[in-house]
Amino acid sequence: MKLLSPAISSLARMRLWRIEAWKNNPLDAQREVLQDLVTSAQYTEVGRKYNFSQLFNVRSFKEAVPIQEYEDLKPYIERTMSGEQNLLWNTPIYWFAKSSGTTSDKSKFIPISDESLQDCHYKATKDVLTIYYQFYPDSELLTGKGLVIGGSHNINPMNSEARYGDLSAVLLQNSPFWGHWLRTPDLSIALMDEWESKIEKLANNTIKENVTSVSGVPTWTLVLFKRILQITGKKTIAEVWPSLELYMHGGVSFTPYKEQFQQLIGKNIHYLEMYNASEGFFAAQDIPGQEGMLLFVDHGIFMEFMPVNEYGKKDPQTISLQDVEPGKNYALVISTNGGLWRYLLGDTIQFTSLNPFRIKVTGRLKH
Repeated sequence: MKLLSPAISSLARMRLWRIEAWKNNPLDAQREVLQDLVTSAQYTEVGRKYNFSQLFNVRSFKEAVPIQEYEDLKPYIERTMSGEQNLLWNTPIYWFAKSSGTTSDKSKFIPISDESLQDCHYKATKDVLTIYYQFYPDSELLTGKGLVIGGSHNINPMNSEARYGDLSAVLLQNSPFWGHWLRTPDLSIALMDEWESKIEKLANNTIKENVTSVSGVPTWTLVLFKRILQITGKKTIAEVWPSLELYMHGGVSFTPYKEQFQQLIGKNIHYLEMYNASEGFFAAQDIPGQEGMLLFVDHGIFMEFMPVNEYGKKDPQTISLQDVEPGKNYALVISTNGGLWRYLLGDTIQFTSLNPFRIKVTGRLKH
């Protein structure tokens, strides 16, 4: 393991020039992303409906395609789950991330293409690693294992080929072979869906591992930490995992939990915020300790920004990156390599920096 880690960390550092390229030319990167998306999907059902083959710039794309919410895309998604293909995206879609909408009880099923896995989620994960190593070049993160507190998945009865689960389960199930060497616990535990049994097995199976990083939602992570301390009789997590150096979090504000984490862990570690949803990996903290997450503009997602006072209008207007202003609330509108087109995500964000573009999540549109 220790022989493998320097090689992987060297590869991570070698990615830096790619990150700098899109970080320094974000508008060009976004134009290229949109062109790639439209070209790829031009012969899909949606591509023919909106005449993608004739859309050559951002303005024509916005004029042709209306802003859509989940209910607008749901018929296409249900048909895809039943086995039809080439509707929203041009490559086969067999996986769906089940996302329980925070504003309704009904689950959403977000299509996950191979492109959205490779060119968005996994690419962004590698970029996070690269950025981390840039700040902490002597890090021993990859001499141990990353504890992933993930979710579950099951086979969709509508179609034997289609599977769904929460995002972390889909990512775990499809991760490259080398990813399994760097992660704990094994899949049979990571994908369990009954949380009480899962926490018990997670605790018992990871206390003997050399865990250097943890990622998961703060609530369940705290439950796990407390159970580990009960089982081991130790006073702090640092006594169980002395090499622990990083906790990655997202989805909810970490501020109410940070003090509790610091007490339970018992030593100073690094904390990184990420903005990773079923629909895509949008941003991650690139300067530890500083508010704002670097916007990922080269990861298969074209982004538009709707001033929140446009929400609910018959023809809501959006702006592109070059026109955003810091401190203003925008609703995020995305077009993705998973087949979401001008999709109103529901989250609101503010820009904390324009050079490079950094954001923070401020809430939900319907709140």
